[in-house]
Amino acid sequence: MKFVLDAEQRLFGETVDKLLAQAAVPGAVRSWAAGDPEPGLALWRSLAGAGVFAVAVPEKAGGAGVLPVELVTAFHELGRHGVPGPCAETVAVAVLLDRLALDSSRLAGIADGTVVATLALPRTPDTTATLALPCTPDTTATLALPCTPDTTATREPPGTLGTATTPIPPYALDADIAAPVLMVTGAQLRAGVPGGVLTSLDPARRLFPVTPGDVLAAGPEVVAAAGEARDLGTLACAAQLTGLGRRLLEVSVEYARTRRQFGRPIGEFQAVRHHLANALVELEYARPLVHGAALAHGTPDFAREVSAAKVMASEAAYRTARIALQVHGAIGYTDAYDLSLLIRKARALRAAWGSPAEHRARLMSALS
Repeated sequence: MKFVLDAEQRLFGETVDKLLAQAAVPGAVRSWAAGDPEPGLALWRSLAGAGVFAVAVPEKAGGAGVLPVELVTAFHELGRHGVPGPCAETVAVAVLLDRLALDSSRLAGIADGTVVATLALPRTPDTTATLALPCTPDTTATLALPCTPDTTATREPPGTLGTATTPIPPYALDADIAAPVLMVTGAQLRAGVPGGVLTSLDPARRLFPVTPGDVLAAGPEVVAAAGEARDLGTLACAAQLTGLGRRLLEVSVEYARTRRQFGRPIGEFQAVRHHLANALVELEYARPLVHGAALAHGTPDFAREVSAAKVMASEAAYRTARIALQVHGAIGYTDAYDLSLLIRKARALRAAWGSPAEHRARLMSALS
C-alpha cells in the first residue's frame, strides 16, 4: 500500500526538515549528552513554534488537535536529524493530561514549547537484550520503556532478567530537565521522583530511575489513558526510527560514492550495493506500516497497528545502522564523527517504547 501525504502535510514535513537542517543539531546533541541542555531547549522551542508538539495537543488547550499523520511526519524529521530530548515522552504526557483532565496549563505549555515533559511507564522484561538491566515484570502492562545498558548486566546470565530478587524502578528520560515527571504504577498516575543519571548506550538519552511521589490520579481511567499514551508514544518512536534509518542510509550512500579503494569508489562494488539496497528495502517496508498505524488512530486496531509499525521500524533502522557501520568502517565508531550519534540512537530507540520481541508478542496475542 502506498501512502501519499497531502500538500499541507508535505509542507509541514519540509518546514521541520529545513528548520533542523539550519540548526546545528549534532552540536546540540553533544551538549545535551554533556549535561548542557540550553542549545537543545532552544531547538525544542523552535520546533514547537513550527507546530511539532501542537499536533499532539487538543484544540481546547491551544493545540492543533491530535493529528497522527502530521505527528508521524514531524517525528520522521526529528529522527532523521537525531533531535535530543524526551520528544515521544512529551507526546505521551499530553495524552495523559488530556484524558485525565489534569493541568490544562501544562498542555498549553507542551503546545508552545515551554513545557518539556517525561514519563516512566511500567516495565516488562526483554530476554532478547544482551545489554540491559534486570527488569521487574508488571502484569498490568504489556509494553514498557527500555532497560539501559549497565556493567551489572554483563554479569547476568541469560534468562535472569526480571527476577523477583532484583527489582528496579522504571526509568524516565531526561528527568532532570523535564517538568512534569510522571509515572504510571498500576492504576495510579503519580509524580516521579528522579534519582541519579545512569549511563546509556546513547549518551544523549539520559535515563533516570524514578520512584513514586504524590498520587495525581487513580482508577481504571488511568489504566485506559496510560494505554493510549503508550501507543501514541510508541507511534512517535517508530516514526523517529524510520527517519533515523533514512538518514543513516543517505549518509552511507554518499560515503560509498566518495570513499575509494583499489582505485574505485566503494559504491561500485556489488557487495556494498547489495547491503545498501537491502537497507532501502527494509525501510520502504517499514514506512507504510508507520503511516498505516497513524491512520488507524482512534480505531480498535490502533494498538495492533502500532506494534506492527514499531517492530518493522526498529528492525529496519537497527539493520541500517549496522550496514552504515560496515560501509564506513572504523570511522563510524569515532565520537567526533556525526554518524556515531545516529548509530547509537538507532540501537537505543530499537528497545525504547517496547522491544521488537514485546511488540511481536502483542501482535500474536491480537491475532490469536
